[in-house]
Amino acid sequence: MIRFEGVTKRYADGVTAVDDLTLEVPKGGITVFVGPSGCGKTTSLRMINRMVEPTEGRILINDQDVADRKPAQLRRSIGYVIQHAGLFPHRTVLKNVMTVPKLIGWDAGRARSAAMEAIEKVGLTANQAERYPAQLSGGQQQRVGVARALASDPEVVLMDEPFSAVDPLVRMDLQAEVKRLQRELGITVVLVTHDIDEAIVLGDHVAVLRQGGKLAQLASPGELLREPADDFVASFVGKDRGYRKLGFTGTHLEPSPEQTVSLGEDVPEGRGWVLAVGEGGEPLGWVDRHTSGGPVERDELHRMGALAEVGDSARVFLDAALSAPSRRGVVVSEGRVVGTVSAQQVVDSLEQV
Repeated sequence: MIRFEGVTKRYADGVTAVDDLTLEVPKGGITVFVGPSGCGKTTSLRMINRMVEPTEGRILINDQDVADRKPAQLRRSIGYVIQHAGLFPHRTVLKNVMTVPKLIGWDAGRARSAAMEAIEKVGLTANQAERYPAQLSGGQQQRVGVARALASDPEVVLMDEPFSAVDPLVRMDLQAEVKRLQRELGITVVLVTHDIDEAIVLGDHVAVLRQGGKLAQLASPGELLREPADDFVASFVGKDRGYRKLGFTGTHLEPSPEQTVSLGEDVPEGRGWVLAVGEGGEPLGWVDRHTSGGPVERDELHRMGALAEVGDSARVFLDAALSAPSRRGVVVSEGRVVGTVSAQQVVDSLEQV
């Protein structure tokens, strides 16, 4: 657990970056610091590993004041990920990831083994481990940055806007990877972002900071969306927080049976759309009866839109329905189609919640 007790950072020019910050970061979860530019979120993060020293107050990790530890020793015990990865360009991926294990005194064999394990955990290959950063894509470089932070087996990992420099699709993949790794390893992650959507997707807890470095609200994503503490938090979360809230809302929705057709079969008679499935019952796409005739061919299938899993949130069900060309969202269980839902069904189900 990380605890901020009345922490203030005031610079020589009189600017207060963080003002009397008191909060607890629970052990074994992801806590996100979010807020507008200049609200002190990065400063707060960097005070945890003493890259910035507080003017007042103290920060404790597992009840030990970080001020009682030497800065270099402290930083080597805490993983740190920054935007653009911050890799050494003249070192291979493997040697980049071995940096911290070697700094803390591990022998070359142990450092190499730990580095390779971390590289594999973030989805990179042994072949990529021998490349130089410039030979990798931006997303792959950021994965190396995450691997380097994990290589020394830290309990705490700090992430400062780690995905802001990559494109949206890569960003989503990296967000999912961080959530998976956190759950798998049980580490405590503190992450800074200016993006409220990223905060809600990643955070078990979200700390919203306002201008002047003051804490506006610390809450779970669901609570933040349901009950923003004041007008500032409500404005920062956004006007569409009702839709976002659906991501934390379950439903009592039963999918409706859906007529299906297999590849090579004739399109069944009727109007509108019919769902094509594979041999294992997996969804392949939609067939438009108005333009199709005879056996169903793969190249005439229309994309399904998002898929919903049984037990997903109302937001996922609604997105599946709205993104499907048929306006019927496909619901699967273990990859097999179990039925479909319409947007109206989702909305009606919310009245039962």
